[in-house]
Amino acid sequence: MKIILASKSPRRRVLLEQIGMKFEVAPAQGEEETRFVRPWEAVMDLAAQKAREAATGRDGLEETVLVIGADTVVALGDEILGKPKDEEDAYRMLSLLQGTSHKVYTGVSLLLLEGEFLKSHIFYRETEVVMHPMSEEERRWYIGTGEPFDKAGGYGIQGRCAVFIQEIRGDYNNVVGLPVAGIYQELKKLGIEMDDLCE
Repeated sequence: MKIILASKSPRRRVLLEQIGMKFEVAPAQGEEETRFVRPWEAVMDLAAQKAREAATGRDGLEETVLVIGADTVVALGDEILGKPKDEEDAYRMLSLLQGTSHKVYTGVSLLLLEGEFLKSHIFYRETEVVMHPMSEEERRWYIGTGEPFDKAGGYGIQGRCAVFIQEIRGDYNNVVGLPVAGIYQELKKLGIEMDDLCE
């Protein structure tokens, strides 16, 4: 089986490599836009867009192809916090999140192409994150590391911001950007086992 990750995220690559999955990367090039405002609907829509783009032109192949599309957002209530535009935006996001509980949503789209036949499955996972309060100096220090700028919500749990994470309720890997256990459980529903994924 050929596996395609429709994402340019290095964190998602590492997570799939950790479980021994062999795959190639074909990141979506289109704009990330959705009409949905609720976080869980938005991530599922964006993940589906990425998977569809990566699957385009691959129908009719002799081999089975699995395309994995994913998108992650941070939400405080129903407000989606994307990647910060600049230092001021990163500071605003960190100010909102510090000392509070918020949620991280990752949507995953699984497209299975078998000749002309297509199976599609979309789901999301939600994880709650509680951050310790951050002083102004700590927020400025963290922004100065450069880490916030390619991360939803302006922080990366797997980087230096780990010192400000008080508690995680749910899947750590989901916060990093890909709920690999959830993906495997959903793939089993499509009849795919680990032997199919890790050749």
